[in-house]
Amino acid sequence: MKKILHNKLKRSVLYTVIGLGAAYAGLSYVGGDVANAQDVQNTIVSTSIAGLPDFTAIVDQTENAVVNIRTMETVSTRARGGYDPYGGDPSELFRFFFGPDFMPPRATPQPRQRGNDQPERTVPRGVGSGFIISDDGYIITNNHVISGASKILVTLNNGKEYNAKVIGSDQRTDIALLKIDSDGKLPTLKIGDSDTLKKGQWVLAIGSPFGLDSTVTSGIVSAINRDTGEYLPFIQTDVAVNPGNSGGPLINLNGEVVGVNSQIISQSGGFMGISLSIPIDEAMQVVDQLKENGKVTRGRIGVQIGEVADEVAKALGLENASGALVSNVEQGGPADKAGIQAGDVIIGFNGSEVKKWSDLPRIVGQTKPDTESNIEVWRRGKKQNLKITVGEVPSSPADELASSQAEADKPVKADRLGLVVGNLSQETMTRLRIKGGVQITEVDGPGQSAGLRTDDIILAVNDQDIKDVKQFEETVDKLPKDKAAALLIRRENLTQWVPVTPSK
Repeated sequence: MKKILHNKLKRSVLYTVIGLGAAYAGLSYVGGDVANAQDVQNTIVSTSIAGLPDFTAIVDQTENAVVNIRTMETVSTRARGGYDPYGGDPSELFRFFFGPDFMPPRATPQPRQRGNDQPERTVPRGVGSGFIISDDGYIITNNHVISGASKILVTLNNGKEYNAKVIGSDQRTDIALLKIDSDGKLPTLKIGDSDTLKKGQWVLAIGSPFGLDSTVTSGIVSAINRDTGEYLPFIQTDVAVNPGNSGGPLINLNGEVVGVNSQIISQSGGFMGISLSIPIDEAMQVVDQLKENGKVTRGRIGVQIGEVADEVAKALGLENASGALVSNVEQGGPADKAGIQAGDVIIGFNGSEVKKWSDLPRIVGQTKPDTESNIEVWRRGKKQNLKITVGEVPSSPADELASSQAEADKPVKADRLGLVVGNLSQETMTRLRIKGGVQITEVDGPGQSAGLRTDDIILAVNDQDIKDVKQFEETVDKLPKDKAAALLIRRENLTQWVPVTPSK
């Protein structure tokens, strides 16, 4: 399913994923606390003389299950320096510029050294963190910490070092599962519940920033369900994290893992008070699949979606601007077969409310392919419940739908919207798989201000489907003054609602 990004933060700040060159695997994000700091009887934290939390007991309980991860990569000597690119023969420098047969004056021919004959060597690639979740050696870390590594070394807090095997990894959620073999049982971290997090709760991170093992930092949860336009919502905290913290745990006052440190938001590349972590609930769903299958399968329904603007919500009769606005339906896909249409607002899926458009990919993705599910849509001023059989996200991106250009005839001007529109030919409607509509041939005034363009196709106005120019003209004439109307617009292969305020 094609990605749809909506990230206002990216306009002003740089998202830095843990990793500064070959020295470190990345900048980590620290997440939030699951326990209620006020429920002192349920926590293991004590209070210092100054009235601030004392994390000593939590650190003593958890740090032995946090590991340092060093990655190595195999490179040729030619690629990593220590090798004269001209084979130690100055004549090669001249041959590089003047051709293979060139021989400088008084030069003695030397046998050439081929780059492919240079020996390979293993060099350090990066440093990250991780934590043990089972006493037989399963470890969670970030995908970007171990991606591309030829060798992974895991060091425990007691100094013991192990070679790690990659059980599986998932780029979309940035989660990887490793396994080490130990003679005895290993210390583990208890998995918490990230869904119970609240802003203001204390949390701490343990990891290896800049390779400094078992470094502890603390802070509070700044926000939950932080939408950055990526697949998962993040836990935002002010816990200090740096290169090497990636993959380490975010721990609450109960000593439980509630997040996996993943990223920071920064304008400088270093920590600036905003760090993000992957909620542990989301991470464990990925881990369970990796452990069982070595890969992650996700559901899909074959729609392109966007945000529901306030004005569009009002025009469609929604109580608030929530849900996911369907802009395009893949022909022959699960949504198409279920009867979902462009312009629908998906407000629920299998009992889960779709509060933001970014909720839908995650909820559907967590649904097992071939599962028959219930989907709730808002269409023409009322709720409709549909049955849909979830498909599977393919291993390679699906081919994009071919864009198409509509044809029009008999232009008629609708002065109140600043539009000149024409009817669609039967051939165009068949090609676009639509039953009616009008095409914009000229745009000015309110329509132009709303972002409408020539060749856009108008499929509906508010809750009224548009079949032809006559019906469109009559509908526009009846629109109330100074109240935005929602126009369902088809633009090439995308469909979206656009609010337009008619002139008086």
